[in-house]
Amino acid sequence: MGRGDRLMPTRVRSYSKINLGLAVGPPRADGFHSLATVYQTMQLHDLVTVTARQAQKTTIVLTANHRGVPRSEAGNAERNTAWKMVHRVLERLNITAEVEISIDKRLPVQGGMGAGSANAVAAMLGLERELRVALQGPDRLEVAAEVGSDVPLFLLGGTVLGLGRGEDVYPLPESPAMPCVIALPEVGVSTALAFQQLDARWNDRMRAEIAAEGAARLTSAPPADKLKQLSRALASVWSTTGVESGPSGIALTNRPELIPGDLPSGKASVMQRDVRGDLAENPLLALVRTGIENDFEEVVFSQHPSLRSTKRDLMGSSSGSALYAALSGSGSALFGLYESQADARAAQHRVQQNGTRAILTETLPRRDYWHTMFAG
Repeated sequence: MGRGDRLMPTRVRSYSKINLGLAVGPPRADGFHSLATVYQTMQLHDLVTVTARQAQKTTIVLTANHRGVPRSEAGNAERNTAWKMVHRVLERLNITAEVEISIDKRLPVQGGMGAGSANAVAAMLGLERELRVALQGPDRLEVAAEVGSDVPLFLLGGTVLGLGRGEDVYPLPESPAMPCVIALPEVGVSTALAFQQLDARWNDRMRAEIAAEGAARLTSAPPADKLKQLSRALASVWSTTGVESGPSGIALTNRPELIPGDLPSGKASVMQRDVRGDLAENPLLALVRTGIENDFEEVVFSQHPSLRSTKRDLMGSSSGSALYAALSGSGSALFGLYESQADARAAQHRVQQNGTRAILTETLPRRDYWHTMFAG
């Protein structure tokens, strides 16, 4: 692509996510695990810049400011989710093009915040804007699911229910932005290893039950109950919000047919006043009060005890403690949600005092997600 042919690049904010509860089922026949989770997009983001033009042959050059990111210079760009996404979108559109992708990495690698998956969606949206052509909503979701399990959530934004292996996504009723502290420990957590350790624990439990009482008791694997637990919590939280019903009776908004730059459609949730009168009720807070958990904490904290201590720092012990604190995904990032900015700043101070980086941010509702995604 010569200098004279270069178009103005498209810059996209590649927002992060946290997992509000993550229930992991036993391994499936296809090697994946059934999941039930609630994703929440956050204001923290990478920046993805895309330049593209149609050409006789497709070339994709990917650069990044972080050595841990697969990129063309390192000879492994094809491993990058953003590269995979652009390649698949071009194939689906039946277009050949010269594409340059630059990733300004600000989020941690292997942090459990969906950075790589968000980069993929940002690259897709940037490519579509550059070429002035776009996939239809269902095709977008299908391609995103092919690239990664938590990629589709970034085509919705806001509060999102994830089922299947996490790729079957539905927009949930929105909540106002909430103060949040993200703790970023230096340790890296392997998601593949975390799944293996969960599988090993489940197998041990099953063998113990077989030895104690026989296989007759195992009409359903114990981990499957974890999925039902989160589903019941979701159903109880949103059953009175006035939105349509989804899988297993879970209340949710209509899945949108996304068009570049447009906002997802969906019914607004009904906001209630907390019975205590001291906090405006919203679906997000109602959910965390159900006692949801992240199953990965069981194995990740045993391997990295310092992460458990960081969670305690996020939670606090005074009246200004977190409304909810947990590992995000398989980690190593952790987060806390707070009633006020003052409570969040106090938690940030606690975490930093013990030597862990902590960032003060906010949750990002769906409308804000789409209105601020393109950086120019």
